[in-house]
Amino acid sequence: MFKIANADLANTFMMSEQEGDGVLGQHACRFGLSEDWTGDLTNGLLKLGENARALHGLNNHECGLLTVMRSYDPADRGHILRLFEQAATQPSRFCYSTTIVAASQHRQPVFCIGESSGFDNAGGNMVGLFIFPRFQLPTTASVTPA
Repeated sequence: MFKIANADLANTFMMSEQEGDGVLGQHACRFGLSEDWTGDLTNGLLKLGENARALHGLNNHECGLLTVMRSYDPADRGHILRLFEQAATQPSRFCYSTTIVAASQHRQPVFCIGESSGFDNAGGNMVGLFIFPRFQLPTTASVTPA
């Protein structure tokens, strides 16, 4: 699933004012783990929380989009890159789902919802949420639509 839509800036996502704690970030539920992320379009860096960093197999909380995407299913990378490219040019909301494939061949589904805004001052930013369902796919799994 790869979706993008123009954002209605009157209804933007709201982020928590508390340092390091987003609306849903850091809260585990019985279905999965969710964690906020942010992006700065002036320097191209994404900032991930501790869980997203670890599940993406990264050493740093701040990294570029291509670094994050290296862990994704290769078949989805082009679609995801196009979503981010579109969202970096105009206020947009987007979502995607893919699979993180670890070096151990562990396969973790991931859903991402995001929004870009703040293009007024030749900058821009993104906010979003990763959702990691509480299950793993078998190493040989392939999901085909019905």
